[in-house]
Amino acid sequence: MLDSKVDPAAIHSTAVIAPTAVIGAGTVIGPYSVIGEGVRIGSGNRIGSHVVIEGHTVIGDGNTIYQFASIGAAPQDLKYHGEDTILTIGDRNIVREYVTLQPGTEGGRGKTVIGNGNLFMACSHVAHDCVLGDDIRMGNSTGLAGHIDVGDGAILSALVGVHQFVRIGRQAFVSGGAIVTQDVPPYCLAQGDRAHLVGLNLVGLQRGGMSEEEIASLKRTLRILFHGDGLLEDRLATAAGQPAAFQSAKELAGFVADSKRGTVSFRRPLKAA
Repeated sequence: MLDSKVDPAAIHSTAVIAPTAVIGAGTVIGPYSVIGEGVRIGSGNRIGSHVVIEGHTVIGDGNTIYQFASIGAAPQDLKYHGEDTILTIGDRNIVREYVTLQPGTEGGRGKTVIGNGNLFMACSHVAHDCVLGDDIRMGNSTGLAGHIDVGDGAILSALVGVHQFVRIGRQAFVSGGAIVTQDVPPYCLAQGDRAHLVGLNLVGLQRGGMSEEEIASLKRTLRILFHGDGLLEDRLATAAGQPAAFQSAKELAGFVADSKRGTVSFRRPLKAA
């Protein structure tokens, strides 16, 4: 069902659009693309050739989806048997060639959620029941297994593999080729197989305009949490008792406290501030 404001000329004559699909005003659909039943696409989207969008998929406004992307196909989970689960995608995302974005499962959240302004480079994959925030960058051939959370502004470089149920914190940076089997705390940089902490994502934090005072607060908190004395609960208490700690430092400590899989850690001691 096309929006009344859709220009028919914006949909290529070879595209196959299900009668029940909803296409918003100003959306362009290229040759040989297939839009299935139950799909709802907002306004101002640009969908290239040979794109397949199916399932119970809802896409917002102003997204760009390049050729050969697969959006909303059944999840790669053998426990899935055709349940009516959901994939929601926000606004202004860029989805490059051969990207696969898949809906949730009945045994998980029942939905996969992708926020706004994200970039999915070629061949990257978001599996079932993941929740992604805004302004995330996923490099070429990077894969998220099921049930993964990724915070706003995180960057996952090329060829990263993330284990199911892992959390990637806000503004974290994961270096290329890393295999991530535990949570990556916010504002931190991780690399390697198995991935380990290197320190703060200093370049990203500085580019984002974070003050030197706040970065220093994060450094102190990181040092307390991973190189302080006592058990984790003692180190968390010490971190919580810091005077004038910034909200980002509290978020870092809270993320570590809430981790169920454990967090990636350091292989070498932190350098002095």
